[in-house]
Amino acid sequence: MRVSQQPAYILHHYSYGETSLLLEVFSREYGRLGLLAKGARRMRQRQRVWLEAFQPLLIGWSGRGELPVLSAAELVSDTVSLEGEALYCAFYLNELLLRLLHRHDPHQALYDAYGKALHALANSQQIEDTLRVFEKRLLQELGYGLVLESEMVNNSPIDPEATYEYVVNRGPMRVIDDEQGRNTEAIVIQGSSLIALAQETFSDPLALQQSKTLMRAALRHYLAGKPINTRKLFRNMKDTPLGDLD
Repeated sequence: MRVSQQPAYILHHYSYGETSLLLEVFSREYGRLGLLAKGARRMRQRQRVWLEAFQPLLIGWSGRGELPVLSAAELVSDTVSLEGEALYCAFYLNELLLRLLHRHDPHQALYDAYGKALHALANSQQIEDTLRVFEKRLLQELGYGLVLESEMVNNSPIDPEATYEYVVNRGPMRVIDDEQGRNTEAIVIQGSSLIALAQETFSDPLALQQSKTLMRAALRHYLAGKPINTRKLFRNMKDTPLGDLD
């Protein structure tokens, strides 16, 4: 099998032998896959930057099995520059993809969403908004999309003025009186926050905060409670909006 001119991003790489690298790649048409970059560690620094994370590439590979060999890699545009908080966030996106995507399972819409998220992070455009939108689209693409526009009991539209209990993998149920709110698995969230997440607009700070809480619970559920490693890095970042992600 030989593939050429495939849009892709490097999610992670590992040293392999004395001269090579093992690459974890997210390609637009072939999904996540592993590639062997022979002799990559001997490349000049200018060339090796092409195999760093977050750079939009056109790549080629050949071979069958679980580890084809990288045959070509070129930058599509100028390198993406990420630093500080934006860099931590980009590593977080990569970890989500590595943990939740199956190999050889294409998700073209998610690939495009990932590229847009990196662009927004590189330009420091509403970082928390960017994370929430990507998390939502990731779960949608994997078939775990959140119910955000109707109530789970009677399918009635979400009322922006009402309060809801949201149980991951089920959906929102309207809180009628003070006797509710006892479900320890439920996230209490305003209808306006559900609508904001559905529409991917976060002009209200409360909607952004509640959406973060809901997305955190959803990801924890689908990761079977296993911690996200990049959150250890977030804990070392003081006085940032991401410090309480874990």
